[in-house]
Amino acid sequence: MRGRVGLLGAAAGVALGGPAAVWAWSEWAAGGDGRAPVLVPGDLRHRDPHATPAARRVYALLAGLENDARRGRPSRTVIGQHVELHNERYNVDYGDYRGTKQPGYYYRKVRDITGRLPGFVELDLGPGYGQPGWAVGEARSYSRAWPSCRRMWGYAEDAVDLAVGVWAGLPRPADGSYRPSGTHTECASGTEVALPHNGGAPAGIVGFSFHQPYPGSPIKGFPQTLHRNSPAVDDPGWFGRVITEGTAEHGALLHDLDYLANHLGYLGARGVPVLLRPYHEMNTKPGHGFWWAGQDPAGYRRLWRLTHDYLVHHRGLHNLIFVWAPNSWDGSYGTPPRPYYPGGAYVDVVGVDDYSGSPARPYGRGAWTEVWYRSLEEYARPRIVAESFSVPLNAHQPRPLSRTPWVLWTVWGQALTYENVSEPRHKNTAADVKRTYASPRVITAEEWRSLRKASFD
Repeated sequence: MRGRVGLLGAAAGVALGGPAAVWAWSEWAAGGDGRAPVLVPGDLRHRDPHATPAARRVYALLAGLENDARRGRPSRTVIGQHVELHNERYNVDYGDYRGTKQPGYYYRKVRDITGRLPGFVELDLGPGYGQPGWAVGEARSYSRAWPSCRRMWGYAEDAVDLAVGVWAGLPRPADGSYRPSGTHTECASGTEVALPHNGGAPAGIVGFSFHQPYPGSPIKGFPQTLHRNSPAVDDPGWFGRVITEGTAEHGALLHDLDYLANHLGYLGARGVPVLLRPYHEMNTKPGHGFWWAGQDPAGYRRLWRLTHDYLVHHRGLHNLIFVWAPNSWDGSYGTPPRPYYPGGAYVDVVGVDDYSGSPARPYGRGAWTEVWYRSLEEYARPRIVAESFSVPLNAHQPRPLSRTPWVLWTVWGQALTYENVSEPRHKNTAADVKRTYASPRVITAEEWRSLRKASFD
């Protein structure tokens, strides 16, 4: 279908509110060589027959955008922001000023710059903040099973509550955590904590990554996520025991997955669908990256599949959309990821953590990020930029989304406004952020509200 389309395009499969708009044709489409494009599944039930209605609708939106692009129809990109709550809360050196911050600082920062909010927010349920083992039980400090007042663990509650608030609106009626004003007192420190307001209405899609410290780690912090600090350094059989039922190491893995499931289940009980991105950047070279990275591909695939089955089948979580995101594979740090792909029965969305190029110096031929966009086509799943230091539209690359219409693009935490000293070529200016959020190719929270009102509720 040519000509006028609704808010997200005809193939999104939903009735959409707001004015129609005329879009330029994408400069590229799968099937441009005369063959019919390979489309992605349109219903989440192809993986999870019991997927919740909300999860199915979010997935259908992403699949619709992807299939529009594959057909050569006009498509758009949901703009996302990763929020590192553990660093915002406890790291005085984090971000664009010295000092601790209220949770959601970089969620609110987008609005400070552009007057708009992102259409997607990703948070993190790991890695903790250098404290002893995390509590497993119910997902709130005021719940019976949770050891109360864990020092430096309040950020996990903040992350879950912010996710509810992005999906349902902040401030919201009291539900035992934040007051209607959007504040609460953290029991461990007595600190008054406030979430950013977002208009009190649904404001976007939410996701979680899981920077999981190695199973059995007595301290939960970022150093324990790294391969070089895991038992695998001195024990080549350790990873195999992690994925083997009946071992102590496997029991430690399940303990960690229970921690993850407690929080995801809390969200599921409140109707919140979650894009879950575990075990990312698995294709780094052996000895580098996270403890699950650079392993034998068959072992990694087993880790992913048993995690999927534990969360979905054992814990009964059907509000999840599984995202598989390798590191950009430029030959220096990341290797080709195909052997690590768990399979379509376990993955809903594919993406890339792109740190190999920059807007000023793209890696590979074509537009910035194009090499990854083309490479991920073979998986027949919606394609996303899962992590990037840079916003997609900027002074160096004003039109990449017309050539590579990623379904979703997420900017990493402090990179929104903070120059990475080790990578000065990754720098977003306020003008870059404004250009991105003002683009008709980008879906922000404000447009998500119109979509949700017309089609979800």
